[in-house]
Amino acid sequence: MVNTVRYHGLMSRQGGPAAGQSAEAGVIGLGVMGAPMARNLLQATGRATIWHRSPARAQALLAEGASWAATPRELAERCRVIVLMLPDLPEVDEVLAGPDGLLAGVSAPTVLVISSTSSASGIRELAARLLSVSNGLVHLVDAPVTGGEEGAIAGTLSILVGGADDDVTAVWPVLETMGNPFRLGPLGSGAVAKFCNQMIVAATVTALGEAAVLGERSGLDLAVLFEALSGGYAGSRVLETRKRRFIEGDYHPSGAAKYMVKDLGFAVDEAEQARVDAPQLNLLLELFQDLTAHGFGDQDISVTRAYIQSRSAQLD
Repeated sequence: MVNTVRYHGLMSRQGGPAAGQSAEAGVIGLGVMGAPMARNLLQATGRATIWHRSPARAQALLAEGASWAATPRELAERCRVIVLMLPDLPEVDEVLAGPDGLLAGVSAPTVLVISSTSSASGIRELAARLLSVSNGLVHLVDAPVTGGEEGAIAGTLSILVGGADDDVTAVWPVLETMGNPFRLGPLGSGAVAKFCNQMIVAATVTALGEAAVLGERSGLDLAVLFEALSGGYAGSRVLETRKRRFIEGDYHPSGAAKYMVKDLGFAVDEAEQARVDAPQLNLLLELFQDLTAHGFGDQDISVTRAYIQSRSAQLD
């Protein structure tokens, strides 16, 4: 029996895209997030076509049964739903263009899922351009994710979805294999929801970094401190997943801090367009710009502790 999923009055059929579309789905971008997302798709459906700029990144998935596309064009020839887990829209443009690009391989209605954190207005502009150059064949859904590497591996990501009804219906079963999709509204709504997420995450990791340095310099045991805080109002998913990193000073990147500059910059632009006075947002953007300028940007977002330590050392 086919299961169904309801959302905002829409119905999708779990196990395949909308009627008339192939069940084949593809993933482009096999980094920290993309690889486990593709793996969950493969495990749930038994099928996944993948492409990455560096074929070596695909070897584990290929050994597990994924299919390799030699070029984005070949992937588009085989897939009607394509998830793009790339850093931003310039990287999306790179895989779209040229004789071996995605657009060259599109010959039937295809929905591209933009899972990067990107400008909402940029996504809408890209959607209009693709609709025009593809003679109406290529549609976009924006579906940025939150939950980190841990959520990508476990298949528990929160997926923030914006798009037209038919397009969202087509991609919904694919997204369900990767986490928990939430319909936010029309195209661009997922991006705005991700901006809100990043505002909260940036504020939280900054506060945790400051608290760690204050506690340490005041002679507190950070393991005990964060355990105590976890059970109170200061408890959060960020503290739960990053607690060990803050305590041990392990900043090996799971989510690089420098990406907050891009994400918070998009949030500032959106706040200006929506006529929202967001003073903390502007301070957070300045802070992560400074953090990155001082060489901490390539490390995990928990590096806010080391950043605050470096600033505090100037007061000694």
